[in-house]
Amino acid sequence: MSHAISWFEIPVKNYERAKSFYNTLLNIEITDSPMAKAKYGMFPYDSDNNGVGGGLIEMDGYTPATEGTMVYLNAGNDLNVTLSRVDAAGGKIVMPKTDIGENGFMAHVLDTEGNKIALHSWS
Repeated sequence: MSHAISWFEIPVKNYERAKSFYNTLLNIEITDSPMAKAKYGMFPYDSDNNGVGGGLIEMDGYTPATEGTMVYLNAGNDLNVTLSRVDAAGGKIVMPKTDIGENGFMAHVLDTEGNKIALHSWS
């Protein structure tokens, strides 16, 4: 199966802080995958089935941003559950849960690093 996206990277200023944020927010475990000149961690993904994956990267030349490409992360079955963890994880909701019709629901969040990301769910 072909996907429009195969991999994404979210730039971070403080890898451990960002890892804690995303682990808490999405109720996942980011796997450390250190590189020679970077701190790197991978989101869970299904590499055996051509799954889309991504990572967090702390490295010179990678700068968090609130403008530009928007990454939509899977918020699970109920967006409200994920949004309820934003403040405790150290982030901020900048666009609340929004109905996008037949495509489900979305929200925009600022992470601990200064990135604006989107969350998506079907309910």
